[in-house]
Amino acid sequence: MADLCDSASLALTELVANVVRHTPDRRAAVLLLRRPDGHGVRVEVTDRSPHPPDSPTAVDELAEDGRGVLIVGAVTDRWGWEPLPHRSGKTVWFECDAQVNRVEPCSTPRQDSSPPARPPAGARPSAGCRTGRPVR
Repeated sequence: MADLCDSASLALTELVANVVRHTPDRRAAVLLLRRPDGHGVRVEVTDRSPHPPDSPTAVDELAEDGRGVLIVGAVTDRWGWEPLPHRSGKTVWFECDAQVNRVEPCSTPRQDSSPPARPPAGARPSAGCRTGRPVR
């Protein structure tokens, strides 16, 4: 699940920033859920604003805002929003699937006895969520 940290952190930051910017009381409830199979997470951010998140298709490259939902869609596997059933507000959510690493046998044996190259010091694995598919 460590491979999800960067993507989930970035998406959560964007959703909380939207609450601070667009919700009058600047309050939200955050729910972090691990999938029952252990292969991913779901994050929900609930606020009191009934307005759906803006879903721009293009943003002026010099604009200082308007990219939050685009970023969430780019770094998560699924996202969407739902109005609250019994009061004013909504829940915006996203899901990130963990990458399942499979080691495939090498078809050609190594010709030398030197150890395999190591990654540079400080190198970090890439994030687990790479493609976004907005769901409504």
